Amino acid sequence: MCPNPASAGRHRDGSPRTVCRRRPLRVAVPSPSRLLRAGQSGRCRQCGNRIAFYPRADQRLIALHPVELTAAQVPAACRWHLSSGIAHPHGDGSAWCRIPHTMLCPHHALAGQLGPHIAALRRQLAVRARRLIDTGAFTPADEPPFGGGRPDRPVVQLLLGRYLADRPVQDIRCVAQTRHRHRCPHPVLAPHTPQGIWTLLPTDPHHGQLAPPDGSMAVYDLTRLPYGEQLRWRTQRCPTHAAAPGVADLALAGWEVFDPLLHAEHLHARLPRPETGHQRGA
Repeated sequence: MCPNPASAGRHRDGSPRTVCRRRPLRVAVPSPSRLLRAGQSGRCRQCGNRIAFYPRADQRLIALHPVELTAAQVPAACRWHLSSGIAHPHGDGSAWCRIPHTMLCPHHALAGQLGPHIAALRRQLAVRARRLIDTGAFTPADEPPFGGGRPDRPVVQLLLGRYLADRPVQDIRCVAQTRHRHRCPHPVLAPHTPQGIWTLLPTDPHHGQLAPPDGSMAVYDLTRLPYGEQLRWRTQRCPTHAAAPGVADLALAGWEVFDPLLHAEHLHARLPRPETGHQRGA
């Protein structure tokens, strides 16, 4: 008796095989952010919970809770809505809205009474954060005050503008996608490329900003670099992926347009030490 082999499209019991076809992710042409939705998510550095990054109309990023909430359960001042990938404050008239992660993060103190639903959600995130810490899956980021070492969020000057980085200069990582669909592990500050210098510059307003208090601040100046190098820093790519413009990004560039009044806590009047500041010729 010869066995009856199963066909390629069915299992041995005759049930059909279900084949999941891989669909390539594409960037929509009218999308202002020009980034895959999967590349705009991450984890909070203080509590380890999931967050979603969205650009605002002023090009700054905001971390929102990844799940929509009922608008009636969220105070009007805390509601955000999305339009074409851009986050806008206040609601859009619908029954659902988004809320900033800082309102729910257990690392931040609760500002005022936000209602029982928000308090319950904060407790859930606090329990989840404690579980991640106890199991070793997450370690809260330590942010020591600036005391002559490298700033945790430096001010960088390039392309005739000033930007606030989301991490130290040495830790700024390439946002490009590798061939294995992972984020590139290489830093933007490559050892064999021209580097910027730390310098003290006046806190002058830019592009109609209000005048800040008189004084100087430490700035990582890249304006002496060629235009191509400054553009590579602005797009946050390593030298290898800077030469491959067709490669997609897997994360948002961590730059914010620097405002001396909004970002006053990141102003430092002293230069970093040469051994940690990557000064040219040091």
